[in-house]
Amino acid sequence: MTDSLETSRVLRMAAWMWLGYLVALAMVDVTIYAEAPRIPLPVVVYYFGNILVSLLFLGLSHWERLQKRLGPTCTPLMILIISVAPIILSHTFVPRFPPAPLSRAEGMTLRQMPILFIALILVAWEYSLPHVIAFGVGTAMLELFIVFFLIPFPPYVSQILFFITIMRTVSFLVVGVFISHLMTRLRQQSESLRQANVQLAHYTSTLENLTVSRERNRMARELHDTLAHTLTGLSVTLETVKAYWDVDVDQARTLLDKSLAATRNGLEETRRALKALRASPIEDLGLGLALRQLAQSAAARHQLDLKMALPDPLPALAPDVEQCFYRIAQEAVENVLHHANAKTLCIKLETLEDKLRLIVQDDGLGFDPRDKVSAGHFGLVGMKERAELAGGTLTINSQKGKGTEVVLEI
Repeated sequence: MTDSLETSRVLRMAAWMWLGYLVALAMVDVTIYAEAPRIPLPVVVYYFGNILVSLLFLGLSHWERLQKRLGPTCTPLMILIISVAPIILSHTFVPRFPPAPLSRAEGMTLRQMPILFIALILVAWEYSLPHVIAFGVGTAMLELFIVFFLIPFPPYVSQILFFITIMRTVSFLVVGVFISHLMTRLRQQSESLRQANVQLAHYTSTLENLTVSRERNRMARELHDTLAHTLTGLSVTLETVKAYWDVDVDQARTLLDKSLAATRNGLEETRRALKALRASPIEDLGLGLALRQLAQSAAARHQLDLKMALPDPLPALAPDVEQCFYRIAQEAVENVLHHANAKTLCIKLETLEDKLRLIVQDDGLGFDPRDKVSAGHFGLVGMKERAELAGGTLTINSQKGKGTEVVLEI
């Protein structure tokens, strides 16, 4: 069954359609009987009964408190009203209608078909195919019971009504099967969409946790390579100063000066690392200038020969793609500084037909990419995962003693 709020909305729509159809049909009858001194009483009574029932249906469709009290029986009750009432009212007032188009028994049967089509749509919308079949057969049996057992129609009229009812039932079954099939597909697609939303929410949560974990690992590496090294060296030097203080004061002071210099250098490196851990410079500078600043700062700190080729202007990129390019370049540059023992750093951006390529290259020690220990140490796994999440590919080309090349394409 469909959602209760959606079902309530459909019932209200059906109520207004029923009422609108009766108003339009009444205007037709007014035109037909325009030459009469007054509208025939049977016509007035017919519309009074039909409009009264349609208003009852409309009121039930808007009465939310009563719908909650009736619970699951509310929708079947309303479908019963819109299905049974037109049949009973049409045949009850047939003998009293003055001669006119659609005033005979078959005409009265045709009058109720649009309303029964609305009821059919409600059944197909809310229930499955067996309920649609039961609706078509049930309405046919009700009408045939009235025609053959309750109201004494002439034999030829009964035959006409019989064939009209059979044709209407066949039409109902054909249309009902089609609508039921569409509703089944719609429910399946809605369920698939719901499951996809759940999976997407889970994927988003996992991605967020993975991103936080990666940033924490990067922070740990940065602090290890700066603050931890500085403090370790400072601790060893101060222990040496303590040992020399009473033995060789000059040597102790020399070591103390070196400790102060190392402390200042370590403080500067720590500030630089913390600054790098803050919001990406892309937000202030854009990708091109952020990469240029990153490369120039790294080359200046480690006295590297820098070669850069950055196109200007760069093609428009999504924010997540820009972040991917910058973070992978940052990780690759840090690997060069701390592990490659290189003399030259090369950073290039190349625009292809529908892609952008980043190349970070050095002439350092190199390594074997198949070595899992080395790959994990340099953070290559995280770089590849970041590239895949942005829809790109990361290629690592390296040999021991021949440097390393990191290529990102998105």
